[in-house]
Amino acid sequence: GDKFWLDALMQQSQMFGFPPAQPFAPTEWLNDNDTISVGTLTLDVLHCPGHTPGHVVLVERTSNKVIVGDVIFAGSIGRTDFPQGNHQQLIDSIKQKIMVLPDDMTIYPGHGPTTTIATEKATNPYVSGQFG
Repeated sequence: GDKFWLDALMQQSQMFGFPPAQPFAPTEWLNDNDTISVGTLTLDVLHCPGHTPGHVVLVERTSNKVIVGDVIFAGSIGRTDFPQGNHQQLIDSIKQKIMVLPDDMTIYPGHGPTTTIATEKATNPYVSGQFG
């Protein structure tokens, strides 16, 4: 779902003042419910569209952590004003894929402080009050 971003790397790098970046094609795309290994870690892949159509989050169950990128932040959610972003898809992804994870799981967003599933259920104005 995010191939269009890779195809536009040259324009994106120029727009943000980075050195030229050549478009490329991954040898493999990550899909919902895939499992990948990095060293001794096993990461579960969850497709969470909304911020971008192909966005995935990575769950590491042994250490009880989830890397969410720009899907959800401490007290906020990711932007959806990028090309092919979709606010309702983002909210649905958060509710159906992230908020069902264990309450004590640590959330690592793309930037900003870490948080937990329970904290976001209780305080995030975009999703709080919908879990009891």
